[in-house]
Amino acid sequence: MPQLDKKADLAGPGVSTYEEVAKILPTDYEPVLRPMERMKALYEIKRYIEDGMASELNLQMVQVPLIVDKRSGVNDYLDRDGSRTPVEFPCGLGLERPIEAQIVQAATKWKRMALAQFDCSPGEGINTDMRAVRKDYFLDHDHSSYVDQWDWEKVITEKERDLDYLKDTVRKIWKVLVGAGRRAQEMFPELKSDRYPDFPDELEFFHAEEILEMYPDLPRKQRETAILQDHPAVFIIGIGWVLEDGYPHEMRAADYDDWITETVEKNGKMMHGLNGDILVWNPVTKRRHELTSMGVRVTKETMKKQLEISGQLDFLDLPYHQAILNDEIPLSIGGGIGQARTYMYFLRTAHLGEVTVTVWPDELKKICAERNIHVLE
Repeated sequence: MPQLDKKADLAGPGVSTYEEVAKILPTDYEPVLRPMERMKALYEIKRYIEDGMASELNLQMVQVPLIVDKRSGVNDYLDRDGSRTPVEFPCGLGLERPIEAQIVQAATKWKRMALAQFDCSPGEGINTDMRAVRKDYFLDHDHSSYVDQWDWEKVITEKERDLDYLKDTVRKIWKVLVGAGRRAQEMFPELKSDRYPDFPDELEFFHAEEILEMYPDLPRKQRETAILQDHPAVFIIGIGWVLEDGYPHEMRAADYDDWITETVEKNGKMMHGLNGDILVWNPVTKRRHELTSMGVRVTKETMKKQLEISGQLDFLDLPYHQAILNDEIPLSIGGGIGQARTYMYFLRTAHLGEVTVTVWPDELKKICAERNIHVLE
């Protein structure tokens, strides 16, 4: 496999062309639920997950910003290559110098600062019903410019900054997600049919380095697709660190997740990273399906190292980064669970547009309609 294929697969979500989208969308699709039934099940899932996250992780739902001040540095950079930029606009009628506002791409950094604002102690955290705009996405069946997430963050201690704590947190989140799916099946038994295999009760853990060893010649997305054939729900650890082949599993911003810390995993091999993604096999689309990205957050030491690696040391002058350097915000763990992605998986839909309302290009809507996929508008 040419090395260029691996490099091109590191960032920039989406299938990339509508000719390719036409090839991968199912041709025998029949929606399991009618649109109104889907909404009823969707909001039951939403309530279940928000209550479950509160119970399992001790999180309180709080308000979350849609716009932030550009100068704060709290907007999510998403990838460390700067390929995805936020929507910006001046605001503040009558101000001599209007506020340079940005629509959030995710609340990743804001919520860590919010832990101090809400005076959270170790073991306590927050959850948010976050809405964002990511204008630089390619719009396909599971990528939208409109993003809804449960963006959550929790205060931890220095002793809890390890793989065991990360895995324990992941298992609790998976328990909540599966419980929500079961609740939807109780409401609408047709969601549990012989047409699709049921979703697994347990997920399995793999380090990105281990998956590379299994499939050394495949680019990242193809590696994920391959492992999900035998393990339909996985948490991939260590996303951002450069692996044995000279590339990270995927690009990850340098100033929130800790992907540099050394950890000893299987067979005593030294690996890196205290973060990762939950991926599942979606039997409707027959494709890999990411539900959540999360991780233990950087310390001031690991943040400086990661910013140096990514060539972004100038970020250290921003208020968010200064707050970490000056110990003004606590150590934490956090993540974002894609709401529409979660609904799509548990409600057996072929397209995000069946569970969320946003803009889609006419070309995509035409391809979808030909396959009995009708998006909400």
